[in-house]
Amino acid sequence: MIAKLFKGIWHALNFSRRLLVNLVFVVLIVGVVVAMMSSEEEILVPQDSVLRLNLSGMLVEQLTYIDPVDAAFDDAFGPSDKPMEVLVDDVVKVINKATHDDRIKAIHLDLKSLYHGHLDKLRDITSALDAFKEAGKPVYAHGPYFTQTQYYLASAANEISMHPYGGLSIKGFGTYPMYFKDALDKLQITQHIFRVGTYKSAVEPFIRNDMSDAAKEANKLWLNSLWAQYKEDVATRRPFDTDNFDETLTQLGEKMSTVAGDSAQFAVKYGWVDSLETDQQFNDKLVELVGADAKGNKYKQVKFKEYLASLSNFPTQPNPFTDKVAVVVAKGQIVDGKRKAGMIGGDSTAALLRKARLDNNVKAVVLRIDSGGGSMFASEQIRNEVLAIKAAGKPIVASMGSVAASGGYWIAASANEIWASPSTITGSIGIFGTIFTFENSLKELGVYSDGVATTELKSSSISRGIDPQYADIIQMGVEDAYDKFLSMISEARNLNKADVNEVAQGRVWLAPQALEFGLIDKLGTKEEAIKSAAALASLEHYEVFTVEQTLSEKEQLMQQIFGAELVQSLLPRATQQDTLQKVTQQSINQLIYKVQQSANMIELYNDPNSIYSLCTMCDVSQ
Repeated sequence: MIAKLFKGIWHALNFSRRLLVNLVFVVLIVGVVVAMMSSEEEILVPQDSVLRLNLSGMLVEQLTYIDPVDAAFDDAFGPSDKPMEVLVDDVVKVINKATHDDRIKAIHLDLKSLYHGHLDKLRDITSALDAFKEAGKPVYAHGPYFTQTQYYLASAANEISMHPYGGLSIKGFGTYPMYFKDALDKLQITQHIFRVGTYKSAVEPFIRNDMSDAAKEANKLWLNSLWAQYKEDVATRRPFDTDNFDETLTQLGEKMSTVAGDSAQFAVKYGWVDSLETDQQFNDKLVELVGADAKGNKYKQVKFKEYLASLSNFPTQPNPFTDKVAVVVAKGQIVDGKRKAGMIGGDSTAALLRKARLDNNVKAVVLRIDSGGGSMFASEQIRNEVLAIKAAGKPIVASMGSVAASGGYWIAASANEIWASPSTITGSIGIFGTIFTFENSLKELGVYSDGVATTELKSSSISRGIDPQYADIIQMGVEDAYDKFLSMISEARNLNKADVNEVAQGRVWLAPQALEFGLIDKLGTKEEAIKSAAALASLEHYEVFTVEQTLSEKEQLMQQIFGAELVQSLLPRATQQDTLQKVTQQSINQLIYKVQQSANMIELYNDPNSIYSLCTMCDVSQ
């Protein structure tokens, strides 16, 4: 009787489970069919409205691929620990379109959710804002506070206002990697490190608990140059000199004492903002400028994503008969194999370049790089495709974004021309190898490895350790790889090999110094690099398009299902957080993400020869 009872309960539960799963599946399918069959509601941009540039996340060259199911549930149940991303090209496109749109009368920079952006990306946006202002349209920046990234964009506004209880956080630049030596020692993990280059500090997090003096010396040089650029750009737009920036706690303390510690009054007194306004006062000011919306509560506005979506309602089809300049984006760490957008796979990025090479309509290629490097083997795979494009008679121009160092420089070196932003971090020409073995960790658990082999070469493994003679052989391979790096640059850039070695050694440079050394050709934006590529191909009329990975049929279906508005509406939404909660959550998420990224480095070390060209110091914190 008891057995039958439990059997009956099990069948009931199993039936309920299958019924629930099937119901959910049917609802999703019906939802996506209805959503796809129904015509999308047209996004209306009110006449005489304000473009509210409410950017949320981190400014990037390329959006990282996220599984659509994960994205849907992250959106439904709360913030992910991964920072959101905003495509710089989208922001620039929106501003440029608004400049010539008679319906848009002004821009409101709503930056409180903007996380981080390197100077090159911020400059692209401020250039677009400058053009908007030159068209006779004002830009207003308003927020409860301004971080360093946010303030750079805000400085391009005609007026900056801040909440009376707000504040600023402008602290300069720094690089503070995490160091794991003691943690690895406690776990009894044996580190086998091989490197070449006085300043090649990529392996320091594994062999030290702090930054070496050589790394501090090199990093201080380029960080100071980057900080000088930031100060000069902001001071040019604001009514003060570069000495208005606080660089010591004593200096900041003395200024704060003059306003009794009131951060908002500090911002006004020293020219950082023009006025203090509550959100209601700012809203009323814009209502006077453009009028109120249909509900009569807020100023007439269209948000960033809404305006961007409105532009997508009128897609322009590429002309199959027009010559093309293809842009291939290489963003993220370089690893072996295939990777989705947001990371550089040796096979996958080479495939994108190959696609451009085999397209008869493509007459020139721009390789847009935003990478601190990674696998040497994968970097060489990508460089081989660069050489193949040149051999096919098509010019290829490397355009460096925030960073193109180590492996990022490797894949750029053989291009016909190399362009970089003045704030681009590059160089770091050096090689290292790393292998972790766990023989001591296993001993602590009472686990041992023993046996026989046909050769001495087989005796080394992650469970047994590495024979010192084998380690010497690996070091020779690393030194050979470094020599190949120098030789390749010498040949590609027509430089003396000894001169290359002088500025190599793993040392990081900013683009202006790299230009002096002959490592790059010109300073300029991606758009200027595209124009140069077209000129090299003798093109007068051409179209520009980005070569992207093709999603599988399954991935496309999942994107359609979980991107459908009706299906999204069926999922519960996370409750709205107040500003303080958002700031706290964002800070925690950034810390979690940084720890995860540091830990994931070990997993991403998948070079078949365990040899890498990677700059771990190129991650600049603001």
